[in-house]
Amino acid sequence: MMKKAIVAIPMGDPAGIGPEITAKALANTEIYDMCKPIVIGDAKIFAKAIEIVNKNIKINVIEEPTKGIYEAGTVDLIDLDNVNVEAFQYGKVQAQCGKAAYEYIKTAVNLATSGAVEALATTPINKESLKAANVPFIGHTEMLESLTDTKDPLTMFQVNKLRIFFLTRHLSLKDAISQMTQERVHDYLNRCDQALRRLGVDSRKLAVAGLNPHSGEGGLFGYEEVEEIGPGIEKAKADGIDAHGPVPADSVFHQALNGKYDAVLSLYHDQGHIAAKMADFHKTISITNGLPFLRTSVDHGTAFDIAGENIASSVSMEECIKLAAHYAPKFTKDTM
Repeated sequence: MMKKAIVAIPMGDPAGIGPEITAKALANTEIYDMCKPIVIGDAKIFAKAIEIVNKNIKINVIEEPTKGIYEAGTVDLIDLDNVNVEAFQYGKVQAQCGKAAYEYIKTAVNLATSGAVEALATTPINKESLKAANVPFIGHTEMLESLTDTKDPLTMFQVNKLRIFFLTRHLSLKDAISQMTQERVHDYLNRCDQALRRLGVDSRKLAVAGLNPHSGEGGLFGYEEVEEIGPGIEKAKADGIDAHGPVPADSVFHQALNGKYDAVLSLYHDQGHIAAKMADFHKTISITNGLPFLRTSVDHGTAFDIAGENIASSVSMEECIKLAAHYAPKFTKDTM
């Protein structure tokens, strides 16, 4: 029987839905069948979350992962005790919450880099709260880059059998198109193949989505596929990468979801995001590749408008933890 991985769950912004979706997720006994989850947070806030979601679970405060019980009905928690509950409010931007969220992540990263935990499953944080706390990062990726001295980590979405990588992310469409060079396509296909290797994926048949309608029809509807994307794919093939395309974007994601490809390289942010979230919005999980440890994350925000009201679904959080548990035993720390 495969050893269960210890998965660290930083609680996220205390004023958001992170604590309550974590409490809901850890009330699911299936999680404990798959891994050993440990929450990094504030025991007072987490106790409030348990009360809000009305789950019959208790908190076991521990100082290190080796002290965990890891049994359904009990949540093992490293308590940083860093929230003043008298000044605390749900759904509000608060400096103390931004500071606390960063400290949870930093502690989780330290545990992962020391080998005390095998993976991180992260919950939502809030950019405005981080800014109010003078935390010099706008999100998880930037924090993880700095804390692990990693450059340009690669994002992969997974929803059911569909895996999606992104050639470009937060750029205007015009600027993204200018980044679609054959050199970048070639480089990213190599990085995608390497990322799948590290996750223990044996079959790595990669498709590249087309940019233009029908992938340009040989230049009838644009030359990007002919001049940049196609040649980049050919260079990757020469490296031994099992790369295909460009495949028209209106069909490639459906084909991958049904097993024709093991992953798709999306050319821009919305192209891949729309495909994943239409397949299953709540089960779309983000995996950050290139770090010295495995990290999965929910793909939604802090939802301040419903925080503390027991409205938020925990489906994404549960899937996030399960995916970390699935890949952690296969994950290799060293790049190939």
